[in-house]
Amino acid sequence: MVETKTGTKTAGTKTTPVPALLLDVCVPLAGYYGLRAAGAGQWWALALSGTAPLLHTVWTLVRTRRIDSIGLFVLVTMALSAVMPLLTGSPRLLLARESWSTAAFGLWIVGSLLGRRPFLLDVTLKFLRGAAARRWEESWANDPRFRRRLRLVTVLWGGAFLLDAAARVVMAYTLPVDVVPVAGAVLLVVLLIVVRQGSVRVLRHRGTR
Repeated sequence: MVETKTGTKTAGTKTTPVPALLLDVCVPLAGYYGLRAAGAGQWWALALSGTAPLLHTVWTLVRTRRIDSIGLFVLVTMALSAVMPLLTGSPRLLLARESWSTAAFGLWIVGSLLGRRPFLLDVTLKFLRGAAARRWEESWANDPRFRRRLRLVTVLWGGAFLLDAAARVVMAYTLPVDVVPVAGAVLLVVLLIVVRQGSVRVLRHRGTR
């Protein structure tokens, strides 16, 4: 049995992306409220704190010296999101900018079902190695039930990001500006926990998680 625990390294797996995700969520959040506490305006706090994920992504690419289609897509969407403050003076529009990048990512995930391999297969294999990776590849090649389940989980992940995008637009224009960053972070964490647990249930197959 191969079981991957969040944030740990186990036999047959590589380190999960959870720490990086927490960094991309927590650092901008702390940056925004830290700048607000220091007296910065809402626009400046949002603009400056929003550059943290982009800088982290660029640093990761420089350190690993490797980029694939997923990394390139993330880098482009983050770069466009970082440029947006130059085009608007509205804090609420800056809050809503997160929605289009997460919506694009959700569509990217769902759209991968039209290709030869779904997004979730390739991204999962990045964090598996040895027998675990071979087991996934063999199951994808030879087991129709596994392929159906993996496609379903891909839809779940894409749907979660699309739901997150829609909710961020609503929050950006209905909640107080200073409440939206923490509300968006809480929403993302809750959605990821729910969809991850749902994925584990769907993909439990022949003793492999």
